[in-house]
Amino acid sequence: MPNVSRHSSLSPAYTGRLSTSPIPALRLPDESMEPEQTYRFIHDELMLDGSSRLNLATFVTTWMDPEADRLMSETFDKNMIDKDEYPVTAAIEQRCVCMVADLFHAEDLRDDDPSTAVGVSTVGSSEAVMLAGLAMKWRWRAKIGGAKGDGWKGRTPNLVMGSNVQVVWEKFCRYFDVEARYLPMADGRYVITPEQVLDAVDEDTIGVVGILGTTYTGELEPIGEICAALDRLAKDKGLDIPVHVDAASGGFVVPFLHPDVVWDFRLPRVVSINVSGHKYGLTYPGIGFVVWRNKEYLPEELVFRVNYLGGDMPTFTLNFSRPGNQVVGQYYNFLRLGREGYLQVMRCLSETAQWLARELAAMTVDHKQLFEVITDGSAIPVVAFKLATDTPYTVFDISAMLRSYGWQLPAYTMPDDATDVAVLRIVVREGFSANLARALRDDLVEVLGKLSKVGIGGFADEEHFAH
Repeated sequence: MPNVSRHSSLSPAYTGRLSTSPIPALRLPDESMEPEQTYRFIHDELMLDGSSRLNLATFVTTWMDPEADRLMSETFDKNMIDKDEYPVTAAIEQRCVCMVADLFHAEDLRDDDPSTAVGVSTVGSSEAVMLAGLAMKWRWRAKIGGAKGDGWKGRTPNLVMGSNVQVVWEKFCRYFDVEARYLPMADGRYVITPEQVLDAVDEDTIGVVGILGTTYTGELEPIGEICAALDRLAKDKGLDIPVHVDAASGGFVVPFLHPDVVWDFRLPRVVSINVSGHKYGLTYPGIGFVVWRNKEYLPEELVFRVNYLGGDMPTFTLNFSRPGNQVVGQYYNFLRLGREGYLQVMRCLSETAQWLARELAAMTVDHKQLFEVITDGSAIPVVAFKLATDTPYTVFDISAMLRSYGWQLPAYTMPDDATDVAVLRIVVREGFSANLARALRDDLVEVLGKLSKVGIGGFADEEHFAH
């Protein structure tokens, strides 16, 4: 029998080491592997993941232009912190910050001096939230510090926000010793109200968080009304409380779909805004931004100056090294799409979301409406809905069975004090076409039919469902 070399073109792909010798998963293997074998081994294991394109739970972008893919693959080796070595990448980052600040109507922006935009790029909105929170805490310290500047010691700062905030706000409060004052939800109301805010704030409140596109339902909180209520409070009692807008989900949607909604720096009480470029900024993870109204609201003590990398570089981040390719990808989108392109994309996504909402609202069982649509995708392209009638199955059963069709559609309970409400949510993103929406609708009808058969006291067959 001839001896077949390990490098021979006649060697079968899956009968070498990959099949005959287990590869350790929790320690370094003793032997090296060929690049092609290593790729194949990892690639095959990753096939067991769900399809990112069919993941309707995530807000994170799962598709970009091939040209953006190429640009990002060419620049992932550039370290963003090395601004002196990579001055063009650094300039691109600042351009992106300026574009975001301009989109949100920041103050004092001048075409001849990009540095007037006060903000930074971050690894998603999680880091951006931490930085914005720190800026609010430091300004609170300075405000109540007194003559010696240490009058804040012994006092506990607090942050007022809804129980519907993303968990990163809880992390911020725990990590940086801030009392989290959560405003509860209610059945049928899943955003905070100005009245709740006024009841919760005091002289130790570092800020109020308003959400432009909540994670739970995609709703826009009444930021204008909250600011107006705080304006009255400042006038009547002299209590001056700033507002931060968590625009992670809606910051790249609302300016295009709802330009007349005033939520950003056009409201004098809004001091900072965070946004996720890797959500509706349409860029792969992880890229985000935080911008301030002007330099007054970013305390100089929080800015570090690093000079050992070749130049004096001011930085305000929670990390140090990170790849520059996310910023490059975001810049590609800004140039490629422009305002016209973002408007077109958001309109398309919103139309698809609203079509799905209408289909869901029209589904009936025994002539009763099956689903109650909470949000119809008109604010941002997110559809949240719950069962509107008694059925032998739950939203969790629907979610679990849809997985067998490849769809990842989250089911969860609402935040305090509405935990008895269980919902399903569909995030419509770039790459989720009208054809995929129809396929989801059809698969959902089929799933409902199957669940009705197996449920105790269930319905007879799929003909009970109409749409």
